[in-house]
Amino acid sequence: MYQIEAGASLRNAVRMGVVPWRTGRVSRNVLALGLTSLFTDVSSEMVATVLPIYVVLHLGLTPLYFGIVDGINNGATAVLRLVGGVIADRWGYHKEVALVGYSVSAICKLGLLAAGSAWTLILGIVTVDRAAKGLRVAPRDALISLSSPASCLATSYGVHRTLDATGAMLGPLIALSILAVIPIGFDVIFVLSLSVAVIGCAILLFFVENVKRDSEAVAATYSGSGIRPLIDQPGFRELIAVAAVLSLVTVSDGFIYLGLLQGLGASAGIFPLFYVGTAGVYLLLAAPAGRLADRFGRRTMFVSGYFILAFAYLAAFGSEGDWVGSALCLVLLGSYYAMTDGVLMALASSMLPVHLRSTGLAALATATSLGRLVASLSFGGLWTAYGTDVPFLSFFVALLIAVSISIVLLRRSSADE
Repeated sequence: MYQIEAGASLRNAVRMGVVPWRTGRVSRNVLALGLTSLFTDVSSEMVATVLPIYVVLHLGLTPLYFGIVDGINNGATAVLRLVGGVIADRWGYHKEVALVGYSVSAICKLGLLAAGSAWTLILGIVTVDRAAKGLRVAPRDALISLSSPASCLATSYGVHRTLDATGAMLGPLIALSILAVIPIGFDVIFVLSLSVAVIGCAILLFFVENVKRDSEAVAATYSGSGIRPLIDQPGFRELIAVAAVLSLVTVSDGFIYLGLLQGLGASAGIFPLFYVGTAGVYLLLAAPAGRLADRFGRRTMFVSGYFILAFAYLAAFGSEGDWVGSALCLVLLGSYYAMTDGVLMALASSMLPVHLRSTGLAALATATSLGRLVASLSFGGLWTAYGTDVPFLSFFVALLIAVSISIVLLRRSSADE
């Protein structure tokens, strides 16, 4: 059923001009990686969307505990990002490193079947799953950039994120449908999630190719690979600083959705629909945002996305009992992702030479993950101590300050868009 729905969504996107692969600017490698992410996100979001309500509502733990869980998940992705990035750059095994990460995540679905209701064991399995995600992300994003013309980097990332968002939208719908028919059908969700993850791994294995590096890039790898040479790349230090500062004031989606749910006083059963709404907006806007970033400036698009996020915080703060305000929050959140996620990777890729591409993207993502770990712990602590209003308003003010700092840092960047 979900394969049919995914296919229909993509066909509609093509007819609407959302997915620009007809132009020839997007390679088969990018499309195959996008399909891998589509199936993998269907798999992972089936599980991830029920985690916040399971921890806070079903197990009865405080938002601080959820902040710890969410923060550890973000931190776990940082553990292996640099490892995966360095290995992929050192030996050119981008596809193989990514495949290991995707495969470990698939295996973790079996672990969830065995964990039952032991939340500490579930946390451990999810942590391994997130660490595996950290291993695969940088090599995958490096492959996207290495398979794309420099002038269309943001467009390629936008197409990939469109397919990725399709999976992120379908996953919660499938989980919600299963639970509507089988209220305690978590085992069914885990088994189906495993099956879909295997499909994603198969696409990566059989349809994605490593990009051959020329002799100059290979020679550069052996003479200057690793973390240290990254600091010498023009503009890259500033970009990492910007990513770190902004991530420190980026509220986890789970917290935003819990705030909306609490304000509406609605049933927990609608919780996965918040993920669907955000992913749907992301799906529609990711490719157009990428094209606009390539044409008018990636830094401008990236910073503008965080202004949009600030308004999403205000919408979440002021939407108590207001369905329109809640819907606006989801639209703003999806827009923020479309304007920042792939655009950041494109901006970084334009600064990094081939032999440092995967390592640099991994370092950037690591800085972001560690910042979000701190943000989750801080927001969860504020919520537990003061309720929802104080953390949302505090992070709104902090985000505006962070954006101002980021504008100054990005002006120092010498990257040519």
